[in-house]
Amino acid sequence: MNKILTERKKGRQKEKSKRLFIDITGIVQGVGFRPFIYSLATRFSLSGFVLNDTSGIKIEVEGEEKKIAEFLEHVTLDAPPLALIEKIDCRKLSPIGYHHFEIKKSRKEKEKFTLISPDISICPDCLRELFDKADRRYQYPFINCTNCGPRFSIIKNIPYDRFLTTMREFKMCPECQSEYDDPLNRRFHAQPNACEVCGPRVSLFDRKGRGIHTSDPIKKVASLLKKGYIVAVKGLGGFHLACDAANKASVEALRKRKYREDKPFAVMALDVEKIKEFCRVNEYEQRLLLSPRRPILILRKKKNCRLPDEIAPHNKYLGMMLPYTPLHYLLLREAGMVLVMTSGNICDEPIAYKNKDAFKRLEGIADYFLIHNREIQTRIDDSVTRIFHNQEMIIRRSRGYVPQPIKVNLFFEEPVLAVGGELKNTFCLATRNYAFLSHHIGDLENLSALTSFEEGIEHFLRIFHASPRIVACDLHPDYLSTKFAQEFCQNSSFKPELIPVQHHHAHIVSCLIDNHSESKVIGVAFDGVGLGTDRQIWGGEFLLADLTDFTRVAQLKYLPLPGGEMAIKEPWRMAVTYLNEVYGPDFLSLPLPFLETMEKDKIMLLLKIIKKRINSPLTSSMGRLFDAVSALTDLRDRVNYEGQAAIELEMLVEEKEKGSYPFEISSQEKIILIDPKAIIESIVSDLINHEGKEIIAARFHNTIGRIILQTCRKIREHQRLNEVALSGGVFQNVYLLRKTCNLLTKAGFSVYTHHQVPPNDGGISLGQAVIAHARSKVCA
Repeated sequence: MNKILTERKKGRQKEKSKRLFIDITGIVQGVGFRPFIYSLATRFSLSGFVLNDTSGIKIEVEGEEKKIAEFLEHVTLDAPPLALIEKIDCRKLSPIGYHHFEIKKSRKEKEKFTLISPDISICPDCLRELFDKADRRYQYPFINCTNCGPRFSIIKNIPYDRFLTTMREFKMCPECQSEYDDPLNRRFHAQPNACEVCGPRVSLFDRKGRGIHTSDPIKKVASLLKKGYIVAVKGLGGFHLACDAANKASVEALRKRKYREDKPFAVMALDVEKIKEFCRVNEYEQRLLLSPRRPILILRKKKNCRLPDEIAPHNKYLGMMLPYTPLHYLLLREAGMVLVMTSGNICDEPIAYKNKDAFKRLEGIADYFLIHNREIQTRIDDSVTRIFHNQEMIIRRSRGYVPQPIKVNLFFEEPVLAVGGELKNTFCLATRNYAFLSHHIGDLENLSALTSFEEGIEHFLRIFHASPRIVACDLHPDYLSTKFAQEFCQNSSFKPELIPVQHHHAHIVSCLIDNHSESKVIGVAFDGVGLGTDRQIWGGEFLLADLTDFTRVAQLKYLPLPGGEMAIKEPWRMAVTYLNEVYGPDFLSLPLPFLETMEKDKIMLLLKIIKKRINSPLTSSMGRLFDAVSALTDLRDRVNYEGQAAIELEMLVEEKEKGSYPFEISSQEKIILIDPKAIIESIVSDLINHEGKEIIAARFHNTIGRIILQTCRKIREHQRLNEVALSGGVFQNVYLLRKTCNLLTKAGFSVYTHHQVPPNDGGISLGQAVIAHARSKVCA
């Protein structure tokens, strides 16, 4: 009788047992997800397994239905801090009687991909161990765990397993292997796991590549920095050039050697309190500084800032960041100073990331080299961002953000590769419901940048298992990115379709996607240069735009761009062009300091070039109008980096000034035309009357805000559109952006600005990808 009752009891228990298959996609590899699942399953007495494959995480759990339900609830509630769950799919299965729960080896499948975590700052646990004398990893510069450390920069392919990373060269010692194999350990399957015994090491060299024998290379570097030397430091995604930020002579020497006369340097400080000594930091900025992404954050300098102006000449802001690797923490704590940490390159070249290449390219800049022997697979610059209206506004999206996809409400049935523009290049790979905006490549103006661009695309196509069927590019036929796209389509066996996309339409669509909108909007695209559909140089445009198409409805009046690209590098050319347009040759008699400092022969030659239209394409660029005003006020007649004239004009603004200048907006037959003639006349009048440059700069900015408002009102009257998207490099100007947003909002407009996608050309590849996808669907 007892035997019969026991069998019935076992039968009832078996009936209660359920089995569930769970498929989780998102950033779930390399973030401690499998040990988390193991611990959770153990907690709820469930059996089964968890494994990585090339699409995400696969789980089977077997046990009581109630406990499975609780397990599922806690998967989302208690997920590891770096995990980003995109989707959870479940399917009921018949129980098969698993005896325990285990972590199985990764499984590779064809035609699948998984999301990959960006490189992440050292976590609090590892930071504590780094400075714990009792810990076996005390002061080890490569300490990491599943919650922090290198990811994207070391991955060669997926799935994310050690043998497919640059850590493959380092065989773990027994202690590290034990941690790696223990599902309850914080370093379980932490692919970069290592220690002093078995892992990467740092070493110190002079500029000739000769090794410097020292028991503590980091301590030695700290002493060299204190003496004023410049040191190339190999980090997570490449080399930095470091010097004492408080040492004016060192900063000046770095500028001279790097051929970087004025462009701001980034500064790294040990903690937020140290940053607050130099800059204003609000709660939103502090949160972003301390985030695992650890970007360079643009902060307003304090009036009593003790750092030399040479770090960011003619600028009210500093780019500040906190350490994000254990090596950085060791160096800053030992040095006891704030450091300039600028990209390890010469001028506009890509950042150096290989040891031999760094010695070759940086020997004329750095006095010493602090290197390590962990290979970097993908070079990746520091990200640059700021807070605007209490939200993040990314200027350069790279380390800490890439390759996390941009959220889109679209589904890309066919993979799309968009190759971006010429300046601040990024590319974008869009597949399924993901848009993978690449790391910052830079300006495609030399072979090394083009090589970096091509290698980046090859790497993305490999790790995301994508074969693009559509390739999007800029309209400009001479861009290296456009030529690459043409060759890619010709040489690919699957013959993808090539879809050219207008530059400013891509800007507006990138802003729409950033704001999760698919609406038709008034798109205000202000920047320096972009080829228009009429083959002229656009840049001061108002578009009626959606994801598929656009109509240009208003523009800044066309003027010659004398000398083409030379006019971008020499703003005085645009000042002369505007003066000539307004006053004719008589402008030469105007009592302007700008004219007094210019060589008359140069001006006369330029006037001949304009008259005969020699290398003088027409432009409607708002960026060039900013250049002209900067030169007119005798602020900047030549620039040393892109956008310098406009940036310094913004820095000059007297924010209390409320005045503005007159301007003319006229409705032509097919387009609304904005004529800045009255603006130039008013600025000239103010200059002759010795009005302060700060007041003139403020009035000019206020005027541009009013132009945007009045033009949008005119468009709204005819089109019944109430949503405005602001995009393009000009809208990195936070004074203008704030002024414009306030004016438009008060007038009842809904305003879209950038947050997770750069407003500059670093965002247009996303717009290109979405437009090409939308057009292919229309044509299908």
